[in-house]
Amino acid sequence: MEFKFDLKENAEKLEQLKKVIQENKNKKGALMPVLHEAQKIFGYLPIEVQRMISEGLNIPLAEIYGVATFYSQFTLIPKGKYEIGVCLGTACYVKGAQDVIDKIKEILDIEVGGTTKNKKFSLQATRCIGACGLAPVMTINDDVYGRLKAEDVPGILKKYMEE
Repeated sequence: MEFKFDLKENAEKLEQLKKVIQENKNKKGALMPVLHEAQKIFGYLPIEVQRMISEGLNIPLAEIYGVATFYSQFTLIPKGKYEIGVCLGTACYVKGAQDVIDKIKEILDIEVGGTTKNKKFSLQATRCIGACGLAPVMTINDDVYGRLKAEDVPGILKKYMEE
């Protein structure tokens, strides 16, 4: 899924980013703080934002892309209003987490690591979240659902679809 970054729509945010770059451009190790602030401002790091940071900090775009893709706290695609995480730790996997993921993918027409076209949902396969006794476990933002079966998924997602 490709999302189009609209420069006009984001003009105010781009001005915020320019200020952040200006405040940090002469500081040692400025890249990480600038990337964090950029992600706070935009919610993700599209190539247009990376290019702006590259030019403003005089750092090669390839280096910025490398950092943005290496650290898991950064994302190159917008996240949905509801971030779904399905634990694929051993206990969850053994008890059917893949079936839960497959059902979510089917219902939302989304891939793991993706965001729905309407930007309402994002789907991530996570590692152990420490709720092994509730396996398999799914989180939607701060809500935790345990002891899931694939047939539970439609009812759970329905309440978020209606919001």
